Amino acid sequence: MDEIVKQALAKWPSVPHCYGWLALDARGAFRMRDEAAQHADSPGDIIRHTALLAFIYRNYTHDERGAWFFQNGPQRVYVDLEATPFIARTDPVHQFVLQDGEVMSGINAVCLTEQGQLVLSNGRQIATLDDRDLAQCLPLLKIQRKVVDDEQLMHWLASPDDDLSLSTPQGDVPVRWVRSDLLASHFGFIRRPAKT
Repeated sequence: MDEIVKQALAKWPSVPHCYGWLALDARGAFRMRDEAAQHADSPGDIIRHTALLAFIYRNYTHDERGAWFFQNGPQRVYVDLEATPFIARTDPVHQFVLQDGEVMSGINAVCLTEQGQLVLSNGRQIATLDDRDLAQCLPLLKIQRKVVDDEQLMHWLASPDDDLSLSTPQGDVPVRWVRSDLLASHFGFIRRPAKT
């Protein structure tokens, strides 16, 4: 957390939290959702300002409930998540990187949903793979140590009875089937934080 944020928290400890104004989409873009976007339930405008994004990334964390927020000075700006708290992209050197450019290593849990969403966790971060990168991960998916083809993967999604695994630099990690509507409860995060 930035030092200026810590100082603001100490100076103004009781600033009300903000809900609904910030979202993270399934491709890793933070979006500003003004009142009109919230009312229309639209995704909002993509934030492209490099310095603002860097500030958000440095001050992005979660509370004890599993609700993710950006600590904006003394105010928590809670984030609506289209998918998971992080979005991963494939990387030729590091295998996976997050929307903020951080390398995602130490993956110890992998899920695949009925919609084909690949979800990775290292115990600290939960990330859905950007759907544009799924094809690049197919060579990493194996059944009985053999790379799966499209037909085998579709069969597994319909009936996950074979042992599917994802090859990572740390070794093969079993892939579990999880319904997309149960991802948040499975991993312990809140998709749409609300006032408590």
